Amino acid sequence: MSTADGVTKSSKRPKPDRELVAIADYVTGYTVKSDEAYDTARYMLMDSLACAMLALQYPACTKLLGPVVPGAEMANGVRVPGTSYRLDPVQAAFNIGAMIRWLDFNDTWLAAEWGHPSDNLGGILAVADYLSRRNIAEGKEPLTMREVLTAAIKAHEIQGVIALENSFNRVGLDHVMLCRIATAAVVTHMLGGSREDVINALSHAWIDGSSLRTYRHAPNTGSRKSWAAGDASARGVRLALITMTGEMGYPSALSARGWGFSDVLFKGNKLKLKQDFGSYVMENILFKIAFPAEFHAQTAAEAAMTLHDQVRERLDQVDRVVIETQEAGVRIIDKTGPLDNPADRDHCIQYMVAVPLVFGRLTADDYEDHVAADPRIDALRKKMEVRENKAFSKDYLDPKKRSIGNAVQVFFQDGSQTDRVQVDYPIGHRRRRKEGIPMLVGKFDRAVATRLAPRRVAAIQAACGKQKTLEKMPVHAFMDLWAL
Repeated sequence: MSTADGVTKSSKRPKPDRELVAIADYVTGYTVKSDEAYDTARYMLMDSLACAMLALQYPACTKLLGPVVPGAEMANGVRVPGTSYRLDPVQAAFNIGAMIRWLDFNDTWLAAEWGHPSDNLGGILAVADYLSRRNIAEGKEPLTMREVLTAAIKAHEIQGVIALENSFNRVGLDHVMLCRIATAAVVTHMLGGSREDVINALSHAWIDGSSLRTYRHAPNTGSRKSWAAGDASARGVRLALITMTGEMGYPSALSARGWGFSDVLFKGNKLKLKQDFGSYVMENILFKIAFPAEFHAQTAAEAAMTLHDQVRERLDQVDRVVIETQEAGVRIIDKTGPLDNPADRDHCIQYMVAVPLVFGRLTADDYEDHVAADPRIDALRKKMEVRENKAFSKDYLDPKKRSIGNAVQVFFQDGSQTDRVQVDYPIGHRRRRKEGIPMLVGKFDRAVATRLAPRRVAAIQAACGKQKTLEKMPVHAFMDLWAL
C-alpha cells in the first residue's frame, strides 16, 4: 500500500536490492584469477604504505593518530605501521587510513565519480591483523597477505565499478562513502560473514549516507579531506562488526520510496552498475608516482615540469599561462583567489602548475606555507587561464583510453611563447606501467627509509620484493615488520 505521495506504507519486508545482492555475490562467491590484478595489488600495497610513512613526517597528521582517548590501547592489538600503537581494529583502521590518504599521494580512480580505492586498506589491514592475532591466540592459522591482496582487489572493484556511471559529487556527496561501502562488504566476509551478512552490512553502509564535499571545495577546503577516508574505512569496519553480532539489515536501503538512498540523497536517481564485478579496477588503477597532487592535475604538473627550463629565467616576462584540462578538472580544481592551507593548494590546478614552472619540482612540502609565501607563485596564478579541452573530456570517459589529459603553454609579453606541452597519460597510468613501476619502487624505498632502521627496511624490501614471498607471509608477521 502507498500513500498519495507514493511512499510505501506496507510492512511486508521486500527482497534485497539487486545492487546489494550483486556486491554480496561477488564478495562471497567470486574467485580472483588475474595474475595482473595480484601483481598490481602488491604494488598498490607498497605504494599505500609508502604514503603512510611519508605522512608521519607531518604533525597535522600525527596529532590525530593513536587510541581514541589516551590509554585506550589494546593488548596484542593491531599494529599501526611506523608507530608503536596497538589498537582495536576500528581505531586502527582510522589511523592507517588517515596515514595512507594524508598527502593525497595514494592511488586514484577516475570515472563519473572519483576516489582512492586504496583507502580501503585501512580497514582491510586492520581486520586482517586483528584476525591473525586472534587466530594464533586460539591455536588457529593466521591470515596470509594473499588474503589481504584478494580483499583489496575486491574492495577496489566495488568502489571503482560503482563509480563508473554514478556521480555522487554532482549531488554534493563525497566519494568516501564508497570506501565505507566497499570496506564494510569485504571486511564482513573476512570476519566470517555469509552472503546474507554482507547484504546486511552493505545496507547499513548505504543507510549511513555520505559526508558533504564542502571540505574539498572553496571556501571551506581543509584537512578533513585528508582523514575523511580513514574515518569512512573505520566506519565500514564498525558496521561489519555490528552486523556480525546478528544485527538485522535493511533490504531496500537503496530503493525504498521516500526513505531510501536514491530518493533522499541521490535526487531520485537509481544506482547504475555498468559492468559485472571482476578485477578490472585493480588492473587499471592509477598510481600517483611523480607528484603528490590531485590526479586531474598530474599531467598538468608533468607538462609544467617540462616547461621549467623555458620559463625559469623569464618569470617576470610572462603575459599569460594557458592550461587546457578535462571538464572534471575545471569543475574540481580550477581555483582563484587566496589559498589558505595545504589542503587548499593541492586541489588548485593553477598552484600545481605554478610551482613546477618556478622551481622545477612539486613535492608535499611545496604546499606548506613557507613555499606558498613565494610571491612568484601567486603572480603566475593570476596570469593563468584554465579551459576545458573537449577532446580531453571525451577521452577521460572512454573506457578504452581513460586518459587524464592536460596541456600547458606560456606566452610572454614580447609575443614569444613556449612549446605547447600536452600529456595525455600520467606516469601512474596502466599504459605507462613499464615506466612507472621502477619509480613506484623508488618512492617506496625512500619513504620506508624515512621512518625505519636500515635492517628493518631491508626486511620489508625482501618481504615485498617478490609476489610469492609476500603472498605466503602471515599478516601479523608482515605488520610486525612496520612497528617501532
